[in-house]
Amino acid sequence: MASSLMSRRLVAKAPFAQPIARKCLQSEVVNYQLNHSPLARSFSSRPPPPRLRFPPGFDSIAQRAVRGDQDNVRPHVVTLFPGDFSDDSDSIFDTEEAYGGERKNAASAADDDDKTAKIMEELKFLEQQAAAKKQRWLDNNEPPVRVSEIDERGRAYGRGGRKTASARVWIQPGFGQVLVNKRPFVEYFARQSDRDLILEPLVVTETCGKFDVTIMVQSGGLTGQAGAARHGVANALNHYNPDLYRYPLKRMGFLTRDARMVERKVVGRVKARKSPQWVRR
Repeated sequence: MASSLMSRRLVAKAPFAQPIARKCLQSEVVNYQLNHSPLARSFSSRPPPPRLRFPPGFDSIAQRAVRGDQDNVRPHVVTLFPGDFSDDSDSIFDTEEAYGGERKNAASAADDDDKTAKIMEELKFLEQQAAAKKQRWLDNNEPPVRVSEIDERGRAYGRGGRKTASARVWIQPGFGQVLVNKRPFVEYFARQSDRDLILEPLVVTETCGKFDVTIMVQSGGLTGQAGAARHGVANALNHYNPDLYRYPLKRMGFLTRDARMVERKVVGRVKARKSPQWVRR
């Protein structure tokens, strides 16, 4: 409006301004026609396509529908979800029918209680089994109770072996006399190494001169018989007083039989490993 008044005043007062005022009026008319014509959304002089040809009064009808006015509302509009939607939190999935029917009855509750009781019984049984297993482990870890094995004559017996030789040994409190096959062991074993081998268990337990030793050996050579005698003396001392003599004998390895044996002869060799002499021709 301000521009139109200005143009009218210019036309009335100054004749030289008539062309400028005329152009202003023409531009205002063109803008008004563009803004208020049904082709305002189109940028060409051609008629709009069918998708842009809206029926007259479309916006007013939509506004009335939003406001709630039922007059002049198109009757073909159909509501897709009839009902009361005032509470949006309600859902069909919150009902019991969606989860398979009514609530559990008394019978189903009793079945659940029975299943729970069975599970508790199984857990209790497993706990008892675990406790019994743990107790067996504890019992097996306890050191065995060892007792002295002494006959009516006050003797302790031990058996020994080495290679193919075997020895039976009896010990009893005495003055340190050692007999081998009813002969003094100094006469039976001529080598000093064999004598020392037999006396090693007595030296370790510090019982030299406290026991009389009787040895019966058979089979094998002198070295094997001396080793078997040592093993038998160690076992006899262990049977006489395991609480006092077992630890030093076990620590030195005298209670373990030496499993080393002579290898058998192999066909094609002189002995187990020795090869025959090589000849060129």
